[in-house]
Amino acid sequence: MSKADQQTGIAVTDNEEIANALRRIAEMLEFKEENPFKIRSYQTAAENIGSMDESVAEIVSGGGAAELQKIPGIGKAISAQIVEIAQTGKSSYFAEITQDVPATVIDLRKVSGIGLKTARLLYRDYGIKSLEELSVFAASGALAAVPGMGSKTLERVKASLARALNPPATKI
Repeated sequence: MSKADQQTGIAVTDNEEIANALRRIAEMLEFKEENPFKIRSYQTAAENIGSMDESVAEIVSGGGAAELQKIPGIGKAISAQIVEIAQTGKSSYFAEITQDVPATVIDLRKVSGIGLKTARLLYRDYGIKSLEELSVFAASGALAAVPGMGSKTLERVKASLARALNPPATKI
């Protein structure tokens, strides 16, 4: 943390981290079938923040939420979220929307062959909340009984799941 950051109390958070936090909020809202306009607002804000050259943390320290609202696609609610993320590295809104559905369910969509509908189905009907639980479910053979899970999709899911749970070691 730089001396300036220590003085302002702002967590060192780069634009990509802030954009990722906004994407996770959008993904959870989408999973929960919330208002599509709200989902799109968070997605747009994430895209805009992620593509900016200027540091959002510096904008926050210089002008706060009002200054953020000058960025296209960022309104009052999202600017407040960005300020909180930049200052604390966390989002109370994300914590709130994940009280009844664990945040790990959105990771299911990282698996090739598992889309939004299938992820919802796996959570709602089978109680699958994480990649680890999906792995156990698939190993038991129960995944084959999930509607829309043909043999090709099943193999793709298993291969993708293995890669997600066991990422290759990086070579030095």
